[in-house]
Amino acid sequence: MDDNAPPHRARIVTARLQEVGAPHMVWPAMSPDLNPIEHVWDQLKQRLDDRTPPPRDLAELCVALVEEWNALPQNNIMRLVRSMRRRCQAVIAPLYFAPLYFTVQFCCYVPLITPK
Repeated sequence: MDDNAPPHRARIVTARLQEVGAPHMVWPAMSPDLNPIEHVWDQLKQRLDDRTPPPRDLAELCVALVEEWNALPQNNIMRLVRSMRRRCQAVIAPLYFAPLYFTVQFCCYVPLITPK
């Protein structure tokens, strides 16, 4: 899942994704961020920003990243995962009366709503 940001569209990235057969989802620009890992990255970045003293070089940064990743509260991550159905429904709800069917791909296709 990508938002078509330039780093996600680099030729080397596109080639690797095609090589491993990863499907490409069309993700509209400025769409709500429904990928829970993005929120985890934000938490990790905040934890790194709060470190005193900050990492001074690449080796210290690597150590700090591993330490902070391991220290991320698992309940925060689980809360993000559990919120996905509600988040997806909130995005899809305004489109409910459109003659479309929606699926969201995490690792498989998950039907979110079914028309009555």
